[in-house]
Order: sequence, then structure tokens, then C-alpha cells
Amino acid sequence: MSLPRFLSRLGVVVLAALTALAASITVAAVASAHVTVSSQDASPGGYGKLTFRVPNESDAAFTVGLRIQIPEEAALASLSTQPVPGWTATLTTTDLEQPIDNHGQEISSYVSVVEFRATDGGFGPGQFQEFALSGGPFPDADSLSFPTVQLYSDGTESAWIEPTVDGQGEPEHPAPTVSLVAADAATTDSAAAGGSATEDHGHADVSDSPGGLALFLSIVALLGAVAATVLGVRANRRTVSS
Repeated sequence: MSLPRFLSRLGVVVLAALTALAASITVAAVASAHVTVSSQDASPGGYGKLTFRVPNESDAAFTVGLRIQIPEEAALASLSTQPVPGWTATLTTTDLEQPIDNHGQEISSYVSVVEFRATDGGFGPGQFQEFALSGGPFPDADSLSFPTVQLYSDGTESAWIEPTVDGQGEPEHPAPTVSLVAADAATTDSAAAGGSATEDHGHADVSDSPGGLALFLSIVALLGAVAATVLGVRANRRTVSS
């Protein structure tokens, strides 16, 4: 095979692989753009911190508000917010249909909505912010979902409220969901992290992320395609020479 023909074939292969790679990068960006919630210490019957990570998906508008709904099945007897500079927090309470017991005290109402509002313009495209709640005791459950609405400066909203159903894949706008860990597991994780207050909550390893996995596979495909083309050229040269 002549050098020009080889370069032409290689260029086609690389272009196709790079197209797939670009698509995978887009998928990775979309997959990481959801509002998420995570916790290092929330466990059934215990107290802990919930961290909501909110990326700005708009190309021009600023995120100026976040409304977090706490369903009755996730009701906490005690709930407080962590101050965020440039933001105010408003708590809305609702009566419980079934009062809950908190260390012998009957609780008949709970915080059902937490709304954060920006006072200095919010945060813009390409940025994110974290909002934290602390409370408990958490109910006896494997996981909890918190339907959340993100408010933008242009008046639009992103409603992260769709439930994730096992076996049906992730919906387009999933409600932030946190897994509750057993108390002993939470203690072990905290010790392994060294008790650092700067833990990157909600960070997912590339291999655990659907977008990250697609990106990895595309890179492998690119390298494989280039290698296959080179081997093909070498085989063709050996055939010609023989």
C-alpha cells in the first residue's frame, strides 16, 4: 500500500473514532449535569449531612434559586441549613399525617421544603454550587429521594423530580437520591477519609459513570482502530514483498 493511500485510510479511521469520542464527551457532560445529593454519614436512625451539588446547565442564565422538597417518608425531626455566602434559606413546615417519635417526643410537623435564594446574582454558566442540610434521625430506608427544582435568572426552571425505577434506567430529570449507609459502614468510611471536611461529596469515579465509561471505551476504540490499520498495512507489505 502506498503512503498516500495509507494516510488517507488512517485519516478516515481516526476521524470516525474522534467523532465517537466527541459524542462520548458530550454524553459525559450531560450525565454529570444533574443535581445530585450525597452523604458520608447519613444512616437509618442516625443524624448526618446531606450535600446537594448543583451545576449550572444554562448557556447564558444564572442559577438563582433551589427548591428542595422533603417527602413525608423522608421526614426528619430535626433539620438545619448550612449558610452559603450570597444566599438565603427559607424553611417551610408541614403537618405530618402520622407523627414521628424522636427520643420519646412526638413530632407532628416537619420541614417539607427548603428553598435557597441568591442575593448577589447566583452562579453562572460553567459553575456549580453546593448546598448542605444537616439533620435526623433518618428513617429506616435504603435510600431517600428529594425532588428538586432549579431556578434560573431568565425565569426558566429545571425540575429534577422524576423517580428512578430499578431496571428502567435513569430518567431524563432524576430526583436527587442518596443511599443511606449502616452506622458501622459510615464510621469506617469516615475513618478512611481521615475525617476531612473537604471531602469531594458526590464525586464519581470515571469507571462508575455512564459518560465516563463511554469516554473510556471510545478511547480504547480509537487506539484499536489505529493499531488495526497499521497492522493491516504491515500485512499488505509482507504479501506484496513475498
